[in-house]
Amino acid sequence: MRAGKASSIVLGTAARLEFAAIPITPRQQKDGAVPPTVQTRSAIHRNMVRVPAGEFTMGSDDFFPEERPAHAREVGAFWIDRHPVTVAEFRRFVQATGYVTVAERDPDPARYPDALPGELRAGGLVFVRPPRQVPLDDWRRWWAYVPGAQWRRPFGPDSDVRARDRHPVTQVGIDDARAYAEWAGKALPTEAEWEYAAASGRGDTTYAWGDEFAPRGRRMANTWMGAFPSEFVPGRGQSEVPGTTPVGTYPPNAFDLVDMTGNVWEWTEDRYSDSHRRSTCCPPTRTGDGGEDHYVVKGGSFLCAPNYCLRYRPAARQSQDSDTSSCHIGFRCVIRD
Repeated sequence: MRAGKASSIVLGTAARLEFAAIPITPRQQKDGAVPPTVQTRSAIHRNMVRVPAGEFTMGSDDFFPEERPAHAREVGAFWIDRHPVTVAEFRRFVQATGYVTVAERDPDPARYPDALPGELRAGGLVFVRPPRQVPLDDWRRWWAYVPGAQWRRPFGPDSDVRARDRHPVTQVGIDDARAYAEWAGKALPTEAEWEYAAASGRGDTTYAWGDEFAPRGRRMANTWMGAFPSEFVPGRGQSEVPGTTPVGTYPPNAFDLVDMTGNVWEWTEDRYSDSHRRSTCCPPTRTGDGGEDHYVVKGGSFLCAPNYCLRYRPAARQSQDSDTSSCHIGFRCVIRD
């Protein structure tokens, strides 16, 4: 089933209207993430957090040009997935619908008229760690387009997800994320909703947890430690090979949301405007630097490092081609009040 037929996908069982009281965590009570009135929710809201309406400072004047200017922004109340969509959750969607992702289809030749015969093969972008430190002026030194890479085999045909059910699903394009969201009775967040949730409604701190990157020496997110792209220091939940970690491995923010920064970049529903300069920490998109085929991804990933990317912050943003899939991009969903 192609993404263009997503509108025909029948809602999954998660959308049944079964109502129950919402468990409110002590963290949510302390930080005001849940209003004091009693809330109810349907089964569709399971593993979601309700974010209250509010105003916050969106963007930043302190880091990269594409984040400027910092400005006041209001958002309405909404529910958001507590964690990125996992491999297990995405598998249930595929089993229920027979959906075929972007990475599993050969690219459309009309979109890539300069491609050579045999180049347009189904696959995705995969990080390949160099054996030694290399200059940071050419992303091709550590990224490769790998035929056969897809959500079941995020690092290529020789990889698999048999032990990764609780990891974020990757190698998904925005149409794949939209198709899943529709099946689940949800939607993708706007950039403002995502950033507001990541910043716990504040927008006045550098990171999702505050101004200090590692308070009391504690790593707060799955980000790259060491000199990118070859020197890697594993953190909690990581092996000697850089990659995703199970959702919730690192502490939640004040809204009780996990992995809002680090682990995987996340798709949003907002198109990336030509009026902004595109960030350059990831492989360039295939069809230009903005426009109708380009969308904002947020949050940074396990490949973001202080010496190169530094985009594991709520205000950070990146342009991504709509049909791009890679080993470090995933998504989460929202339901708006």
